[in-house]
Amino acid sequence: MLSSLSTQITQLVKEAGGEWGVYLEDLHTGEKLTMNEHQRFYAASIIKVPIMTAVFAEAYAGKIALEQTIKLRREDLVGGAGVLQHMTPGTEITVQDLVTLMIIQSDNTATNMMIDLVGTESIRTAMKKTEMTNSQFYNKLMVVPAELEGYNEITAADMGSHFRYVATGKVISYDSCLKMMAILKQQQHRDRIPLLFPDPDGDFIGMVPKWEFANKTGSVTKITHDTGILFIGSHAVTICLLNKGLEQKPAADVMAQIGRLVYDRYQQA
Repeated sequence: MLSSLSTQITQLVKEAGGEWGVYLEDLHTGEKLTMNEHQRFYAASIIKVPIMTAVFAEAYAGKIALEQTIKLRREDLVGGAGVLQHMTPGTEITVQDLVTLMIIQSDNTATNMMIDLVGTESIRTAMKKTEMTNSQFYNKLMVVPAELEGYNEITAADMGSHFRYVATGKVISYDSCLKMMAILKQQQHRDRIPLLFPDPDGDFIGMVPKWEFANKTGSVTKITHDTGILFIGSHAVTICLLNKGLEQKPAADVMAQIGRLVYDRYQQA
């Protein structure tokens, strides 16, 4: 199924230029289509996915509670994506809501609050347990230490592995994976892989959506990523696309074209 798209996808990324990491996997059959899947890229906001997993792992272990509240401090506020930077210090927000904001709005302030809550080692443990062997976590977002120990880095294959663990309930617990997947499906950043998908809504209220996409995007200057799982019909397909070297718009356009190729292929199946 995926192999039939190899020539078109190879041509798309070659013509676009820049460096690409591509990892597609049919979660039912195990078939994969990959390019430079082990190449490391600066993670940007994609690192928020294993951070979420670390939070749910700590909750499952009873060390924190998703319903507990954390007070927003002035020193927590950082720029970039998200709404919390514009909110009043002293506001109390639940861990569940902070994780949700971290994923669906890519809120950097919420992310750093979660890093403080669970700690660096728990995030690294979540990455290790999901076989993210070529990826690494070091730093908060929008905060550059004077003495930089290392960069947050990911590979397309490692993100594919992480999503597979979540989709198959092989990390933490079935219930935890179900909740994490539900958050990813609420993603508000849909300007890359699913951009050219048709409207997911059925003709009548209550119909099963034509498709769902549980994803996380990430971007900084000349780095554009989108990673997630497309659910269409009875199929589940991981799509992890990483780029560096292109401006965001042309990179996003290529991701949208690849996304539509995968959609069309599985919609017909």
